[in-house]
Amino acid sequence: MADIIRMPRLSDTMQIGVIRSWLKKVGDTVKPGDILAEVETDKATMDLEAFQDGTLLHIAVPSGNVAVDGIIAIIGKKGEDISALLSNSAETPKPVSPSITADKSSSPTPEPIQAANPGPTESRIKASPLAKSIAKEAGIDLNKVQGTGDQGRITKKDIENNLAASKSGAVKASTIAAPSQGDTVVAVSQMRKIIASRLAESKFSAPHFYLTTEIDMDACVAARAQINAISSSKISFNDIIVKASAAAIRQNLGMNVSWMGDTMVYHNDIHIGVAVAIEDGLVVPVIRNTDQKSLQQINTEVQDKATRAKDRKLNLDEMQGNTFTISNLGMFDIEDFTAIINPPDACILAVGSISKKPAVKNDQIVISSRMKVTLSCDHRAVDGATGAKFLQSLKGFLENPLSMLL
Repeated sequence: MADIIRMPRLSDTMQIGVIRSWLKKVGDTVKPGDILAEVETDKATMDLEAFQDGTLLHIAVPSGNVAVDGIIAIIGKKGEDISALLSNSAETPKPVSPSITADKSSSPTPEPIQAANPGPTESRIKASPLAKSIAKEAGIDLNKVQGTGDQGRITKKDIENNLAASKSGAVKASTIAAPSQGDTVVAVSQMRKIIASRLAESKFSAPHFYLTTEIDMDACVAARAQINAISSSKISFNDIIVKASAAAIRQNLGMNVSWMGDTMVYHNDIHIGVAVAIEDGLVVPVIRNTDQKSLQQINTEVQDKATRAKDRKLNLDEMQGNTFTISNLGMFDIEDFTAIINPPDACILAVGSISKKPAVKNDQIVISSRMKVTLSCDHRAVDGATGAKFLQSLKGFLENPLSMLL
């Protein structure tokens, strides 16, 4: 008997998948492990595998959006009659939101609703004759004008203010113009929709506060040069920052927390997410047990996952379970910025560029390599002192990199 292939739930937040392309066509023989299609989820583009032997008999959705559990294909024996399956699938009702419409036969006849007292007529409204005249010419409803005169009397000034407000609103509305010639309109990808939804929810539900500090990176610059002189792989500053952040979190486990509404989860394991920009969005590969890994291990893992993220080849479990996130825009010569917290984390570290600046050392003005970092915290789970102590620890590790070896 033929098997119906449905859109799988490929991530915990996925509600819709997008068929990007089919790698098999109707009539092709398939076996377990064959890639049928490429599916874009809210986090990545995934390969849709076959789990049965047979022939691809039907493609229900050549491309586009499909709800989770929606029918996308049928696999069976070559020449098998699937008309009954197609008929049944067409008759299957789609899930709908619960309706508030009751059964007419069982619902009681509603009581008649007594009309509310009518509002004041224009003849009863307190307004000066001039105000009434101007309002009539302008088509203004006096019931909607707040009078500022004696005992709420509407004056000429009130009408003029109302007109000015109406014109201002019209101007604001007209600024959102339709696309003009030369503009490019693109469909919003599923990934971009989820990024918009999750980060908007984070920004407007989690009370963010921000802490910024400047770090002397001279010792870190020197240590990196020494390491890269003898290492087979070239360690980046970001690798060192990831390692130092993990060490600082281990000293301040109050940072390693998730707000869950009625509870807070304090994580013992430290899993740092490293934000990676891709062509049409942002993904966050996770470096698990970061504090237990060497700089070389972190470097290898970050490079591998960043490369596969840009090729949309990351597995879902490689983008889940983060307890802290780092976003680094230093390579774009950004001095400092604030980042939006990446749920379920309670904190995210925004890393700026390293640049040479005058600084005071031992009462002398010298040229020093400086870097600013800004910590965004969810005040529901993390207090200011907790965030400040973390930044002190991070600063200590980066200004004395050898201390990370202790």
